[in-house]
Amino acid sequence: MTTFAPTDAPIALLRWPADADRRKELSAEGRPRLLLVEPDAPPPATWDVLEDWVRLPADPAEIEARIATLMRRLPTERPAPVLDDDGVLRVGPRWVALPPVEARVVAALLARPEAVVSRGNLVDAGWPDGEPAGSTNGQILDGRIKLLRRRLVDVDLEIHTVRGVGFVLTAKTAA
Repeated sequence: MTTFAPTDAPIALLRWPADADRRKELSAEGRPRLLLVEPDAPPPATWDVLEDWVRLPADPAEIEARIATLMRRLPTERPAPVLDDDGVLRVGPRWVALPPVEARVVAALLARPEAVVSRGNLVDAGWPDGEPAGSTNGQILDGRIKLLRRRLVDVDLEIHTVRGVGFVLTAKTAA
């Protein structure tokens, strides 16, 4: 096995096809790979966004460009949202203060990250003593969700509606 980058480097450089076994290992681990294809070898069939290849001999600038592309494809670690007892929702260094009802709704959404939380569960969380008089069919929840969507923009979170079922809290995806 000939590996050109340290084992803790973000992008592993491997010779193809000589390092085929190592390629499989790294793929299983979710590690990004740049395959340096021998001049007479056929290129590998690849459908993995964490893998690319270049035929040898290759210009160092081309190798650097492919490494840079793989680096951009790496998943970024996002800090987990944390809601404190005072209703302050923090995501890394960003934060937003939430009113008590909205804090309870967000707490219910955070309890099931990236999963659908039913309208009924959110109403029960937001108004544990029952919905206020005059509210019908969860309209009060819809109003709070609308306000929350605006507030959560500041911490890169989004609430998505799953029609007829409930809501999902997710990290905002890059544009």
